[in-house]
Order: sequence, then C-alpha cells, then structure tokens
Amino acid sequence: MKNTKQQSSTKTLADLYRAIDRQHAVSLTYLAPGDTEPTIRTVEIHEVRTTKNGGIVIVAMCRLRGEERQFVLAGVLSYTLHRIAYVLDRPAPTTYERPAPAPATDAEALFSYELARDQDDADYTPRTLIQTDAALAA
Repeated sequence: MKNTKQQSSTKTLADLYRAIDRQHAVSLTYLAPGDTEPTIRTVEIHEVRTTKNGGIVIVAMCRLRGEERQFVLAGVLSYTLHRIAYVLDRPAPTTYERPAPAPATDAEALFSYELARDQDDADYTPRTLIQTDAALAA
C-alpha cells in the first residue's frame, strides 16, 4: 500500500497511469468530500481528467457497485496496485445531440452559441495564428 501523503502527486499519477496501461485493478482508500470515514474501493481506471479549476479526477469502474465512478485525486489517501486484470465492461459513451438553437436575444448568447458550434464541428482544425495573417485584420 502506498500512502499518497508520503509521495508527490506526480508519482501517484505515474503509478495510476501504469495501471491503466497494463489494465490492472487498483484498490483506493478514499475519503469523499464531506465524509468522515474513508472507504476502500477496488477500481479499474479508464481515464484521468483535469477539471477547470485544476483538480484531477480519476474515472473508473467500481468493482463494488459495478458502475462507473469518479474519484478526486485529492481524496485518495492510499492505494495498492494489483496484478488482477480488468473484468468489468465500461459502458459505451453516450452521444449528445445539441438541441436546435433558440433565437439569441443578446450578443453574448449568440457569441457563446457560435463558439460552441465551432468547437463541436467535426471538420474543425485549429489553425496557428501568426501576426501577419491578413484574414485576422478585420
């Protein structure tokens, strides 16, 4: 068992990514926000995400519940890496269909809608902006 207080978050993340690569289960001793008692969960990690405010979230299948769960890295008190292979099937990602746009009543709402539409565009490729680009001079 590795205690997360005795090592850097970089070392913890490296171990968790190694478990993802090898598809090995991990037991987490986890203290959820607002709880007073930690729980122990054996999980099959599929993804590590970052939040908008810089937090790190572990997305994993929980063997106790058989469902996908999210664990905040700051709440992980300790962990154990196992050699046990994954046995749970991850649910297929759901598809999101954007509703038809409502008429925009203000410029900010219209701008937000157009920006979101551009980011969802499958053919969208980011372009490198250079200072001499004449198309941006408008």
